[in-house]
Amino acid sequence: MVTPAAPSPSATPSALYFGKVMHRRLRPFVHAFTYRVFSLYLDLDSLAEDSRRLRLFSHNRWNLFSLHDRDHGARDGSALKPWIERHLAAAGIDTAGGPVRLLCFPRVLGYVFNPLSIWFCYHADGGLRAVLYEVRNTFGGKHGYLVPLAADHPSGTPIVQGADKNFYVSPFIVMEQHYVFRLAEPGERLAVTIRQGGPQGAQLVARHSGRRRALSDRTLLLAFLAYPLMTLKVIAAIHWQALRLWLKGARLQPRPPAPSEEVTLVPQAAIRHAAE
Repeated sequence: MVTPAAPSPSATPSALYFGKVMHRRLRPFVHAFTYRVFSLYLDLDSLAEDSRRLRLFSHNRWNLFSLHDRDHGARDGSALKPWIERHLAAAGIDTAGGPVRLLCFPRVLGYVFNPLSIWFCYHADGGLRAVLYEVRNTFGGKHGYLVPLAADHPSGTPIVQGADKNFYVSPFIVMEQHYVFRLAEPGERLAVTIRQGGPQGAQLVARHSGRRRALSDRTLLLAFLAYPLMTLKVIAAIHWQALRLWLKGARLQPRPPAPSEEVTLVPQAAIRHAAE
């Protein structure tokens, strides 16, 4: 069981995770790969503080590492927290202004591509109330799945949620699919698993795991040295694996129009407490 680290009121809850991403395609043939990555876990209320105290990280400014508001949310440069709070309100999810924490890849030397960013939306009482899964494709599109949690969800227990796929991601996978997300609130370890399947059965499993490190200039420099130009490698790896799939016989699927709404609200998603 993964137990989240309780942030000190006097310290930023932002952190860095060193880990890896694994993808395993199950149909119509097996295809798997694993890459080493690092991620930032940023409290939206602490972005200005993190930017001031760190030499190697900036918010909305160029740096070795940075986060720009236009990379997420509305993608127009507007502040992120009001954007997510509007969607929470539209979904009837009351957080009473509680913190929102974003798990994502940072810009590295000004470049980033995030296949998946996860927003953890907390109530002011400290309880997690919703998770937003923000998905991107390589065609410039982005879409979010906002899934609530029950107010009595026990902290530290696995989160299992589901959503029907309605946004085109892989050009080799049909749209008639369903996602099952299994994750824990980020603590000393990071653990996210996504299973995707359809009428033919399970199609894809993806896992993102990592170990927490303090967000400091020292660990940021270590991340840059250990994972040089990581964000460029992410997009390069996506295209390389797509080529390998095509050579194995995968065929392109029709690309439907993008969803009319930027976020799918999933009020009836399957939510259950599960044991590790």
